[in-house]
Amino acid sequence: MMMKTKHRCVVGVVLCLLDGVVLHAEVGVGAKPLTGAELILDGSREMLDQKWTYWEGPGFNSGLPIKWKIVDDPVDSGTVVMTDDPAAAGGRYGAADIVTKKKYRDFRLHVEFLIPKKGGNSGVYLQNRYEIQVLDGDRTKHGMAAIINESESPYHAYRGLGQWNAYDITFRAARFKGGILTKPARVTLIFNGIKVHTDHPIMKVWGGPRSGLDGGNDKGRGITDRLGGLKLQCEGHDVRYRNIWIKELDLGNRSTDFDE
Repeated sequence: MMMKTKHRCVVGVVLCLLDGVVLHAEVGVGAKPLTGAELILDGSREMLDQKWTYWEGPGFNSGLPIKWKIVDDPVDSGTVVMTDDPAAAGGRYGAADIVTKKKYRDFRLHVEFLIPKKGGNSGVYLQNRYEIQVLDGDRTKHGMAAIINESESPYHAYRGLGQWNAYDITFRAARFKGGILTKPARVTLIFNGIKVHTDHPIMKVWGGPRSGLDGGNDKGRGITDRLGGLKLQCEGHDVRYRNIWIKELDLGNRSTDFDE
């Protein structure tokens, strides 16, 4: 029997994000957590149940324990999490999405995903608001690695079906004064080691109330100062996740861009 080996495709970067602090990091598939980062999904049932729950939004139609499956990694050794929940069959988004129990403001995030079949669809939601799309075959502003509906899809960086892909994200939450939004959220995204979005503003929550926090407020423009967790979307498709880690930051008014 052929033994599976861990595939790693990491690139080293230096993140100068904090005054007087230099963070040395890897990006790409197999990247190890930064010092001080928290591993929040390792492909095990134990960690899934410990750190995640369902987002009980207006479209929620499942129930604990989480119904997503733990399956063998199709490429490497170990297990991974599969977005397979009967409640979302037929593309019913918002019916069985999972979200971290912990909520976040500014952060550095690493997510690895694999899509086995054509058209596989999921999404990574920052603060349970802003979607970074996971969608095979779509090169539009609604497609793979797009800040959904706000940036072009950097489809050229996608490694394709049956391959592990990695998002490395630095996110700065929206800023408020006296409860009034003064600065939009911003994000820098490195996709499989290639910087594809640089300190890009995010102006609204797309998809309506079933999509995430504030989606139903003023057609997604009524963003509030509530913290939100990291959310993974279940839309009736088979998408696999592993090696998700996050490091909380305090970016102030700094850019989210990496100093490489």
